[in-house]
Amino acid sequence: MSTIPKYSPVVEDSNPQLTPVASEAAAVLGEILQPVTDALYVLQGKWKLPILLALAPGTKRFGELTKALPTITDRMLSKELKELEANLLITRSVIEGVPVKVEYALTDHGISLHDVIIELQKWGLRHRKKVGLQ
Repeated sequence: MSTIPKYSPVVEDSNPQLTPVASEAAAVLGEILQPVTDALYVLQGKWKLPILLALAPGTKRFGELTKALPTITDRMLSKELKELEANLLITRSVIEGVPVKVEYALTDHGISLHDVIIELQKWGLRHRKKVGLQ
């Protein structure tokens, strides 16, 4: 599964030309950059956000997700669901019976992305207007 890679700080202590102010600025950048990089790593790709949005109204089975996202292949959906589960954004529940049912739902951690997604939507609308797409 995917795990978040660790990145080295931007600044090396051995750089004699780095002033204390530049060193402090680089440390602050590192404090901002690492969490943003982590978030982008977890949400990267064409399908992660659409899958999360499809699950926002509630639990869905695999077939329901393929109908909600008609251009995704079954293989890609399966891969993306595994990665979202590995990053604790969704749960996969197997319901015994004939036939066996598998359901996917957002976790509380996945639901916590709601405000981030709304802000991305707002920014995207402003961006489209700025570049003349709306």
